[in-house]
Amino acid sequence: MKLATIRREDGARVALVDADKGRVWPIEPPAWAPKPFSMADVIRGWRDLRDSLRAEGEGIPLSQVDLLAPIPHPQRNLMCVGKNYFDHAHEFTRSGFDSSASSAKDAIPEHPIIFTKVPETVIGPGAAIRYPHGVSDQIDYEVELVVVIGRAGRDIPKAQAMDHVFGYTIANDVTARDIQARHKQWFLGKSLDTFCPLGPWIVTADEVDLSDTPVRTWVNGELRQDSNTRDLIFDVPTLIETMSRGITLQPGDLILTGTPAGVGLGFTPPKFLKPGDRVKLEIGGIGVLENTLEG
Repeated sequence: MKLATIRREDGARVALVDADKGRVWPIEPPAWAPKPFSMADVIRGWRDLRDSLRAEGEGIPLSQVDLLAPIPHPQRNLMCVGKNYFDHAHEFTRSGFDSSASSAKDAIPEHPIIFTKVPETVIGPGAAIRYPHGVSDQIDYEVELVVVIGRAGRDIPKAQAMDHVFGYTIANDVTARDIQARHKQWFLGKSLDTFCPLGPWIVTADEVDLSDTPVRTWVNGELRQDSNTRDLIFDVPTLIETMSRGITLQPGDLILTGTPAGVGLGFTPPKFLKPGDRVKLEIGGIGVLENTLEG
């Protein structure tokens, strides 16, 4: 099942999506639901909702609604994983931007590297990524599979981790590489306003096979990243186990699982983004997310 947050004349609504038919069906809030009824409410009430949701009638053409980020205003920082694809870990270490590795032998981390992005980074499909003139001129793209937590938990063992997953979406972990290098950490360079396009919708966990999922990026039509979740260093259960040690994960929490090789800094010379560039991300079984840099 695909679930989106759409904007219509009457405001933001949660809707079922049939991407093949190009149509959406707004979900009517149940009697128990708060108003306004958001994606976070859907996730928290999923056990009571899921069997009653139906795509009845003709629905609304996707072309007639604006897609927002599936969770437009996350309640907490987005949790992110650095260097979590084998090929990108080597690429990043070779680039000279990696403060977490002193040599090539340190390229593959022994434990997941965790950082966060602030909620204000989140924008939806088609929204403009703001080019930060005077702040950074080394803007990079990173396609990432995003895990959406559906059930709260702390100290979650790997064997039970997938029981806490609601679904998946796509993120562009936009990064200011010069800020990242200057401060020798990742939070500031990844937390500028609009630096996390998210969407186009959430696909429930039962519809995505993470054992063989293509992950790709195009910039202005040029294929830059072309990988597969098979190349992940730490899988989703390992990440959930790690992040929940002593920390309670909440419904609606978002976990960005890392990016594969092919980011701008990996080229010689680097291919950083410029105003007007269009970035298209695609993850198999989920969909496509496109955004343009606005100068």
